Formats: sequence, C-alpha cells, structure tokens
Amino acid sequence: MDWIDLRSDTVTRPSPAMREAMLHAEVGDDVYGEDPTVNALQQRLADDLGLEAGLFVPSGTQSNLLALMSHCQRGDEYIVGMDAHTYKYEGGGAAVLGSIQPQPLPQAADGTLPLDAVERAIKPDDPHYARTRLLCLENTWHGRALPQDYLAAARALCDRRGLALHLDGARLFNAAVAQGVPARTIAQHFDSVSVCLSKGLGAPVGSVLLGKRDLIDKARRLRKMAGGGMRQAGILAAAGSYALDHNVARLADDHARAARLAEGLRGLPGLEVVGQHTNMVFIEVPAPRLQALKAHMDAARVRLSIGYTPGIRMVLHLDIDDAGMQRTIETFRSFKT
Repeated sequence: MDWIDLRSDTVTRPSPAMREAMLHAEVGDDVYGEDPTVNALQQRLADDLGLEAGLFVPSGTQSNLLALMSHCQRGDEYIVGMDAHTYKYEGGGAAVLGSIQPQPLPQAADGTLPLDAVERAIKPDDPHYARTRLLCLENTWHGRALPQDYLAAARALCDRRGLALHLDGARLFNAAVAQGVPARTIAQHFDSVSVCLSKGLGAPVGSVLLGKRDLIDKARRLRKMAGGGMRQAGILAAAGSYALDHNVARLADDHARAARLAEGLRGLPGLEVVGQHTNMVFIEVPAPRLQALKAHMDAARVRLSIGYTPGIRMVLHLDIDDAGMQRTIETFRSFKT
C-alpha cells in the first residue's frame, strides 16, 4: 500500500511523461546564458505574466531572496506579513545576507496586510530609520487567494509612496485557478513575482523570478554570488515547462478534493475543521491526542505534519487521487478519540 503524503505539495514526484521531457531536453551552460531550455522557460513565463524577463533558480527561497536584494540595498527595509514565508520561513536570509531590515505587520484573516497599517509603517526620510523601499505580499497565503481589488489598492499605495511591490507567488497558479483569472491578471500589479514550479505544479525542483530586465540582471549577478548558478540546467527547466503545459488547469482537481476532504472530516469527534482554502485543509486536534493520531495515521500509511500544537495543515496535490482522499477520510474516521 502506497503512502498518502499530505504534508505539502512539495512532495510530488515527476510523472513518467515529465521524466521523458527531462530526458530529451536540449541543454547548454546556463551561467553563460546558453541553455536553450532554460532560456525558453524564462521567456515563456515572462510573456505569460506580462513581465520583461525571468531567471530560473533552484528554490523559491532563493528567488525571494534575490528579489529582496535586487529591490533593496543595505540599510533598507521591506514591509511584510508576520506570518509570511519571506519573513518567517526563509532563515532570515534578507537580514543575514542582504542587511535588509524586515518590518513585519500582522496579517488579516484573509492574508492581506491592512493598507492603513502599511502606510503607517513607512518610515520618514530621516537618518534614524531604515529606508522603506518594498512591500512584499504572498499569494496564496495559507491557501487563501488575495482579493483582486486589494492587489490594485496595494499597487496604488506603492505608486503613491514610491515603494516597489514584490509577490511571493509560490502558489500563484492556485490563486489564478481558484479565482478563474489568468495568472497575469494577478501578476500585473507587481514589480517582481516569484513562481514556484516544484509545489502543486509537480516539477522536482526550481522557481522563476520575473520582473523588469534591469532587476533580473541584478538578480542574475546575485544568484551567482549565492551559489545558484547552474550549468546544464535545461534538464530541470524542461520539467518546469512540462508542468506549465500540463499541470496548471488540473490544480482545480486539488481544490475540489480539498473541499471534499474538509467536508468528510466535519463533525468527527475530537477534531475540528477550521478552514479549507484552495488545495489546503486546516484542522485542530487536542494536543494530548496528537501523538496517538500520528501513530494511527502512520500505521495506515497516511503522512501528516503533526507536531506539538493542535493545528494540522493538509495539502492536496497531483499525487493524491480520489481514492487517496477517501482513504484519508476513512483513516480519520477510524481514529478512536
């Protein structure tokens, strides 16, 4: 019996067809800018999102770091959500490697940063303060797609106050599919966008940073400094291109399965469904029962991210089919509270 892994959509494995595309990828030395498959992926995403240029990098963390360091200099700051990936889950890279100060703000329940709070956080032009240069948003945030009118208002605020606007769009295509809009409708509001190919899209590795050509030129130099210059990377880029061709529209299947999983768990004793957004389901289990639940799920070969706090996130992805979703529900139902 195969494992059902709901820890994240990063656990997906390349399909045989994706592996075939990787096998036959035309390659060159990407540090010299000579890998045709990498170049095609970069330009394809730039064109799709309405931005000038792209840069293929090993990870979303590096993509966001390069964006922050390209927008900001030492002694600058970026405004960001307190629970945002770029602030909380990327090892403090902007501060450690870029000498960029984060100004974290509490996020609203829908993932937005209240724009009145953002405006109050912008520092005056005074040597006592770090220079506010950038606002960073995340879409999706805990599965929540940011409202379109909010993005337009954030863009207007940045234009009025002279800030750049970056999107950690690790799950940009989940947001686009959920809202029924092209991804460029979301991306049009931003000066730079980071897109992850190795989450729900199913590629084994890689993200792409998109923006204006001069910004991407800065990021390319920083990528080299950060050890992200890859050589015949077209083998990996081919997987990303395959994912964009075949795995975007099917994200709707993950969203639908997440909704059915949430519905199947509602009302179970000792468990509360606290939210379902795009491909994610959030539940709470009393802390004293967590380790018993983990043992029960492991025995049934259902893998969850269970720690020592009540909240558990489950993420649907292309390796979870209807049978796997239903088996997860039945395994929860057989847990004795």
